[in-house]
Amino acid sequence: MGDHGHGHAGGLPDRRRLVRALAIISAVLLVEVVGAGVTGSLALLADAGHLATDVLGLAVALVATVIAQRPPNSYRTYGLGRAEILAAAFNALLLLVVGAVVAVEALARLADPPPIAPVPLLVIGSLGLVGNLAALAVLSGGRSAKKESARSLNVRGALLEVLGDVLGSAAVIGAAMAMLAAGWRQADPVTSLAIAALIVPRAVGLLREAAHVLLEGTPRGIDAAEVDRLLRAVPGVRDVHDLHLWTITSGQNAVSAHLVVDEAQSLHCGDASVLDAAAHALRTQFGLTHSTLQVEHDNHADHEHTCS
Repeated sequence: MGDHGHGHAGGLPDRRRLVRALAIISAVLLVEVVGAGVTGSLALLADAGHLATDVLGLAVALVATVIAQRPPNSYRTYGLGRAEILAAAFNALLLLVVGAVVAVEALARLADPPPIAPVPLLVIGSLGLVGNLAALAVLSGGRSAKKESARSLNVRGALLEVLGDVLGSAAVIGAAMAMLAAGWRQADPVTSLAIAALIVPRAVGLLREAAHVLLEGTPRGIDAAEVDRLLRAVPGVRDVHDLHLWTITSGQNAVSAHLVVDEAQSLHCGDASVLDAAAHALRTQFGLTHSTLQVEHDNHADHEHTCS
């Protein structure tokens, strides 16, 4: 039995917010790349690298809102939802490379940091902060939009990315002010290390999550033992085996299981009632709207083998 209830949260309003945020962040990225070349600031270049990966992340989120609308077909029965997970893994690897390069260069500069023009750095950092805050406001939307975005994993992920950008811009401003106020030349490489420290854990977490999905791990927040107990509590179910839980793509979890039912209960109420009750329990308790359940009678021994 399959119980399917896929919905794609967000839609056009999400897409518009992502397009606007992507345009703003791309403009900030361009300003920071030019600014890094003018000032020679590694911190600004590190923040630009962080922004570049976030531009990719926003673009992936935008594409995902389009791909999610495409129905499955006979060639791809789950659709193209996993493309989002593959892109997230690529994004995480890119983040790790950026973080490592920035950290190595920052350590090399600590002993003898090159001169940095603090005033242009402060101006560009401030422009970056304003742009990132504007993107944050666009993604958050109004009061009703917040409720809508709460249902969209793509927009929520993009919000977290832009929050990281805000912190990066604030760090650049802090470095510029430290150089202006105290002439502390090490502020630039120290800030670069701080930005790298912000990038790497996030990249590792993103890569682990993507790998968990691609390796068909149990969805986060769902305990397989609790699902097993729930199914065993369904009236008429005597045993549960071959229970599998996995994530198709963000926000779409699936379950399959074999239910051994009491033959007397089956004759009295029918297998359909057991299936309906089990699917309803999975949907209401764990949000598992994609369920594939097979019913077997309790006298069905050695069910995996056929008679010869």
